[in-house]
Parts: sequence; C-alpha cells; structure tokens
Amino acid sequence: MNDIICQAINERRLLRVDYTVGVRTIEPHAYGRSSEGKNLLRAFQVNGPHETPGHDWDLFREDRVRSLEILNESFPGPRPGYVRHDSAMKDGIYAQL
Repeated sequence: MNDIICQAINERRLLRVDYTVGVRTIEPHAYGRSSEGKNLLRAFQVNGPHETPGHDWDLFREDRVRSLEILNESFPGPRPGYVRHDSAMKDGIYAQL
C-alpha cells in the first residue's frame, strides 16, 4: 500500500479508498507515520460518504483501509488549507505535496 500512496502523491493522482463508512475518492496530500507507529494519510475528499459531514479533509489510518486503488484522474495540486509537514506525522513523512 505504501508504494501506491506515494506514487499517487508524487503524480497527483486520485485514490479510491474503502474506509469505515464506505468508498471515497480522495486527493492524497501527505503520507507518514505517527508517534504511535501508525501509517497515516492526509487527504481531501472529493466524493463519497463523510464520517463528519461538512469536513472535506480527513486523516486516514492505513490499518483501517479495506482496499485502495490509484485512479487515472489527476488533481492540480494542494488544496487551500493544506499545511506541509503534517503535525500528526511526528515519526516521519514518506511523501507530501
């Protein structure tokens, strides 16, 4: 999963992810590791059900992802509100916009 997420970030490609409340389409912005040793993905959600309505930014735990697919569609770049060096990823960042 690590290679797919890093590729999607580096190529600015959308991901389809099956996670908790259903399948979502997301723009991956940052992927790294928390201080608790969990791989995390910060992404902007463009389609699918929301866990918290009205919140388009999500922090996904890799161990809760049921499936992941890189799409052919791309996105132009960072969304407003994105902050590099995500503070949730205290143990390192694998890839980021």
